[in-house]
Amino acid sequence: EAQGVYQKTTQRESNTKTHLSTSASSKTGHTSSSNIGHYILGKSIGKGTFGKVKEGTHILTGQKVAIKILEKEKIADSADVERVAREIHILKIIRHPHLIQLFEIIETPKQLFLVMEYTEGGELFNYIVAKSRLREKEACKFFQQIISGVEYIHKLRICHRDLKPENLLLDKNKNIKLIDFGLSNTYKQGSTLKTACGSPCYAAPEVVA
Repeated sequence: EAQGVYQKTTQRESNTKTHLSTSASSKTGHTSSSNIGHYILGKSIGKGTFGKVKEGTHILTGQKVAIKILEKEKIADSADVERVAREIHILKIIRHPHLIQLFEIIETPKQLFLVMEYTEGGELFNYIVAKSRLREKEACKFFQQIISGVEYIHKLRICHRDLKPENLLLDKNKNIKLIDFGLSNTYKQGSTLKTACGSPCYAAPEVVA
């Protein structure tokens, strides 16, 4: 990993300082209220524990992206730092047509900007609600794409751990993009993860029990 871009500095946890690492392509950004690096910031399209997601447009190419903005001050303790570092690491190594892609990371003194692939079709959850039900052919297509993405990350020994329609987006061609690796974790072959997490309504019964 390249140099860490964020380090917890409280004296109370000085013995457990943790770095959020980025790739060599990460850069320090110049920001204003309306732009970051080479991107113009647009409207907010999502919100999470550590920040929000905004639309972005590349100044030179016009490419539309989704920019996840992480507020460093909200990454409060060593567990949060580890969680965000793990998410960034996973996003950097995955490359699959049905997994969201990370393009670059931009750092400022107070924030991390994760520049990611933009999907304009919205959540699969909202799509299903709007249509009431899916036709068998379309449902099979979505299921095949979901399984393809999940199989890929499992081969990398990554568990998503929060698979649900709200974390499945659709691109302009109605193809699946799996997002939100905030609860994801890696595992060693032959071992099991000990932590139960995710959304209870979508979890396997043995996880909730």
